[in-house]
Amino acid sequence: MAENYSLEAQPRSLTGKKVAQLRRSGMIPAVIYGANKPSTPIQIAEKALTMTLLKAGGTHLIDIKLNGSAQTVIAREVQRDVLRGTILHVDFLAVDADKPIETEVPVHFVNESPAVETKQGIIVAGTNTVRIEALPRYLIDVIEVDLSRLTRVGDAIFVRDLVLNDKVRAVSDPDELVVRVAATAAAISDEAAEQTLESVSAEPEVIARGKQEEEDF
Repeated sequence: MAENYSLEAQPRSLTGKKVAQLRRSGMIPAVIYGANKPSTPIQIAEKALTMTLLKAGGTHLIDIKLNGSAQTVIAREVQRDVLRGTILHVDFLAVDADKPIETEVPVHFVNESPAVETKQGIIVAGTNTVRIEALPRYLIDVIEVDLSRLTRVGDAIFVRDLVLNDKVRAVSDPDELVVRVAATAAAISDEAAEQTLESVSAEPEVIARGKQEEEDF
C-alpha cells in the first residue's frame, strides 16, 4: 500500500499570465479537481512541492491542507520547464476513498533470468509502466517482475502475466510486452555459422555424386 504525504497550500487568486509573479516569489500554481467538486486553484511553496512530488510521484496519495481542512489527492499532471526541469504547474486529482482510480505504475525487474545467466540470451525490456486500477488505499507504487521465470530464449512476460494482489487490476493492454529474452549476437552468429558449415559440407557430396555419375556414364 502506498504511503501518504502532506502539503500545505494556500488559495490562489492569480491566474493566466499573472502566475509568473507567483513563481518569482517561490510559489507554484496548482489546481485540485474531481470528486464531484468545483476546481480549486491553489498555490504551494516550490521547495516543499518539489520534494513531495519527488517522493510521491503519481502513485502515492497526498493530503493537501487548505483553509483548515485536508483533501486527499494524487498528482495527475506535472508541467515542467523544458530546459530547467522546474515545476510550472500541477494538476491534482481529488480522490474518493470508495471509488477506484487509475494511475501509471513503474515496472521493476527482480532476480535473474536463467537464460541470461547461462549467456544464452539477453533481456529486452518492453513497457516500463503499467496502468492499474484500485481503490486509493490499495494503490501500489511499483510492480515487481520476476525474471527467474524466463528460462529460455524466446520466453516473455506480458501485462496479462503480471502477478498482482486481488485489490489491484491491470488495465493496460493485456498483450503489451513487459520483458522478453532474445538470443545474444554471439548465439545468432554461432547458429548462422553452423548452418553455413552444414550447407558447405553437404555441397561436395552433390558434386561427388555428379562426378561419379559422369564416370559411370
